[in-house]
Amino acid sequence: MKLLIASDIHGALPAAERVVQLFDQHRCDLLCLLGDLLNYGPRNGVPQGLDAPGIAALLNRHAGHIIAVRGNCDSEVDQMLLRFPIMADYALIADGTRRIFLTHGHIYNEEKMPALEGIDYFFYGHTHLPHIVPAADGRPLICNTGSPTFPKGGNEPTVALYEDGKVSLLKIFE
Repeated sequence: MKLLIASDIHGALPAAERVVQLFDQHRCDLLCLLGDLLNYGPRNGVPQGLDAPGIAALLNRHAGHIIAVRGNCDSEVDQMLLRFPIMADYALIADGTRRIFLTHGHIYNEEKMPALEGIDYFFYGHTHLPHIVPAADGRPLICNTGSPTFPKGGNEPTVALYEDGKVSLLKIFE
């Protein structure tokens, strides 16, 4: 199974277009979106190419291949534009015997893990700080996907790629 995992697009159509291009380029099975899709939020600046309806139209064309969760900037109004559900706080995906937990990061994160046993991979965003922490001592591999729109900490815009148990971060504008 191959997943492209992105968080924190925050209404930037150029970033969303690049995420979908990477999804197609890598021939992924699913596009996993970890929230904060259409709105940029009061703590961020206005992103280049702000176009929530354009992003909704773009993502709706791929609705059959999208699994999404709610971010802290997502609302029921956003859900009205989208043809795939975004209001769940988390999603679980099984890849054979591997269990993959997807969440935004404002409820569950590295410091507050869910009380579910047997999670092998934990993906989140929210902080816009991309990193991967290998699995150790009964903890799953942890991946923060960063943000394709508002990277923080001097990082470049990123998404994550999961392929048959391997996880990597991709710079979206290479």
